[in-house]
Amino acid sequence: MPGLKVVWRDGIAYAVGTFDGKRIRKSLGARDQKTAAEQCALYEARLWKRHSYGEEAVRTFEEAALSYQQQGGESRFLARIIKHFKGTALGKIKPGDVRAMAIELYPKAAPATRNRQAIIPARAVINHGHDRGWGPAIKVKLFEVPKSRKHKPVDSDWMASFQKQCAADALPHLYALVLFMNRTASRVSEALRVVPDDLDLQARTVVLGKTKTGEDRVRHLTSDLVLALSSLTMSEDEPVFRYTDRCAVNRRIKSVCKRAEIEYRPTHSAGRHSFGTNAIAAGIDVKTAMDAGDWKSANLFVGTYVHSNEAGRSVASVFDKKTGPIGTEMAQPKKTKRYRFGKKE
Repeated sequence: MPGLKVVWRDGIAYAVGTFDGKRIRKSLGARDQKTAAEQCALYEARLWKRHSYGEEAVRTFEEAALSYQQQGGESRFLARIIKHFKGTALGKIKPGDVRAMAIELYPKAAPATRNRQAIIPARAVINHGHDRGWGPAIKVKLFEVPKSRKHKPVDSDWMASFQKQCAADALPHLYALVLFMNRTASRVSEALRVVPDDLDLQARTVVLGKTKTGEDRVRHLTSDLVLALSSLTMSEDEPVFRYTDRCAVNRRIKSVCKRAEIEYRPTHSAGRHSFGTNAIAAGIDVKTAMDAGDWKSANLFVGTYVHSNEAGRSVASVFDKKTGPIGTEMAQPKKTKRYRFGKKE
């Protein structure tokens, strides 16, 4: 296997030769002799490494990340991770390395942030590399996320009070926005992007573009939501709900709640959180509720939206349906005479 040599063409250095019976012609991206020689030696060493130990020894994290993005992978949080693992072979990255990276990149962040912005994207890239035969698959334990108590669902009484106050304040778009999130499980960012062309009130559907999952999703509208939307004044060149800033929406909701004398609930509580919690409370099975609201993680959904406050009552009700009605008067304790120190009371 003769070694590679540097050949110049139009001022650019190329590594040219034969390796393992194959003709090689590789641009080295160098314009001076010293750099060209170094790059040629490194490239040849890499070819030997691949020949001796396989793809796992030479494929790097950044190569896998580039391929992952080219095939439609989410790139939102990858830049910092690529910089951290730059030059590292996929086969050398262990689960502990990924968790250590998450802590290093986000030292003061909450566990949920480290999971979402570090562990999950890094794991996706490494497993994409495995699919291409570049290294082993990897399982990384997520950081434990304490159950959030920040969000509380809203009920029909809250919605009725909110609607009444919005009507008094002439804020139909605000009420329609909150009702939209409550009935479709949409995030406020998704709801604020809805334009008239996304709505089909006759078919009672809406298309949510650019969702968190990176896909267009169709959501179905309830009758009260269709009524609220049909009463709005819409313009083709404006969002349906007219708001563009999520912070401004929450400030306005807070003001309305104060005037209505009801507890303030931010957009996520009144919308997506309420959808998930109320769907389960209504008896809808977990899989159906997840599909309707486009939740991908069963663990996240069950841990966040399935509350067990009425679990005992619900189970008892199911058992009652199976055993049939029994008169409650039969279960009342009989009155008995009480005695103390042998004397009748």
